Amino acid sequence: MSDALTVMRRNLIKIKRVPDLLVFSTMQPIMFVLLFGYVFGSLAGPNAGGYREFMMAGIFAQTIVFGATITGAGLADDMQKGVIDRFRTLPMHPSSVLVGRTLSDVVNNVIVLVVMSLTGLVIGWRIRGSVLDALIAYALMLLFSYAISWIMACIGLKVKAPEIVNNAAFMVIFPLTFIANTFVPAENMPSALKWFAGWNPVSTITHAARERFRNLGAMGGDSAAMREKIEYTWALQHAEIYTLAWVLVVLAIFVPLATRIYARAVAK
Repeated sequence: MSDALTVMRRNLIKIKRVPDLLVFSTMQPIMFVLLFGYVFGSLAGPNAGGYREFMMAGIFAQTIVFGATITGAGLADDMQKGVIDRFRTLPMHPSSVLVGRTLSDVVNNVIVLVVMSLTGLVIGWRIRGSVLDALIAYALMLLFSYAISWIMACIGLKVKAPEIVNNAAFMVIFPLTFIANTFVPAENMPSALKWFAGWNPVSTITHAARERFRNLGAMGGDSAAMREKIEYTWALQHAEIYTLAWVLVVLAIFVPLATRIYARAVAK
């Protein structure tokens, strides 16, 4: 674990020395909050403020999923530049490279969530639940992003350039984040898309966050009525349990898989 923390510190120092990495990773979420809040929010007419409150959990979910690609791109960059070969010469546990990389990206996501939350408060979003509820919502989102980071780690170790990670991830992440209840209520979608959105883990993490933030009633009506309207799958009825189960399954599969891929990559 001490080796992993050392690698994590190395990655965070890199952000400190190349502040553009942090600037652009925080500017993009701010742009999403403002653009979706005021462009899409304008379609809601007099309930634009309600829409901005509704969409915040969706933007949180979208941002942490896209942010997980930093893990894959960072590993691919280290592989391409020969940094991994230098790690091989050091007396350190091999898995510490992967653990340190994923942990540093959790820290980056914490910063991004703080910036987004402050931006959301400026445009009218409010946390209407308790402080404990809010902390649980943020913890769930960070756990979710951590699991996605291990998937991206596998991709980053297999590709030959960091740019490929972003392109490959975009093809999967883009439909996952939009065929969900992130920006529009899923019950308004066609039947097939509604079913997919109902079991989509991005939908469940979004729904879980909305429940904890008490933002379910933002689009009109009270939270209880809204909850009855949108619970059309078991996954959404048990959003937190389903999300945690999904996280555990992903970690159980991709942590050993990424470790095996890494071992093969450094053995070449």
